[in-house]
Amino acid sequence: MNSKSVYKIPNGKLLRISLDYNDKNKKILNLCITGDFFAYPEESIEIIEKNLINTSLNEKILKDKINTIIRKNKVEFIGINTDGLVNGILMCLK
Repeated sequence: MNSKSVYKIPNGKLLRISLDYNDKNKKILNLCITGDFFAYPEESIEIIEKNLINTSLNEKILKDKINTIIRKNKVEFIGINTDGLVNGILMCLK
């Protein structure tokens, strides 16, 4: 299933998510994250997108996995945060 969402993060920037997921097991097949925010290092978003493939579309699982990726890769966001990113991804299910 393919879905898109546009989400304005509270006190933050615009986030656009394009999500392909398996409708039966609710796992991510492909993910594209774009928007008006900044991420450092430059490849951070691609790293997050790649590492979330096959991840369950579950709020706690997504938060834990994204936070682990952020710590491991020393990712810094300007204009978004983990909660906003998870909310944007899960909005694609509605």
